[in-house]
Amino acid sequence: MTEWIATEITKTFSKYGDVPPLWIIFPDEHPYSMCWRMGYGEAYVEIWWQWWQNRQLSEAQKIAYFQQWTPPALWLEWTIEAIWNSRAWEDDDFDYNPYFDRLAALGFGSQQDYERALDDPKWFGAEVDD
Repeated sequence: MTEWIATEITKTFSKYGDVPPLWIIFPDEHPYSMCWRMGYGEAYVEIWWQWWQNRQLSEAQKIAYFQQWTPPALWLEWTIEAIWNSRAWEDDDFDYNPYFDRLAALGFGSQQDYERALDDPKWFGAEVDD
């Protein structure tokens, strides 16, 4: 881990008592926003993932973390990747369905909730990537 990431993790932990997920730090950003590809948004993604991977949590601990920081429906796909290390971006045929079922059973929301959130008119015209 680089020194700047370690420093930022310490600062973030001091402020929040933890390292919150992206939607807490940038509550008005879409998961596909350019925010995550440049500037502090991109830096925070790197900080969070480094911190997350270094913790080597069990599945139950990962779920508990997201119960503390309940993801908005729009962030359910991202939550799947974080909890189950799905690496879906590497597989065009990745099937999210069983994972959405698991999230729904845990009370996080369903695939339908996620799809409704993606279709929310507030995002139309916003700068989002496909």
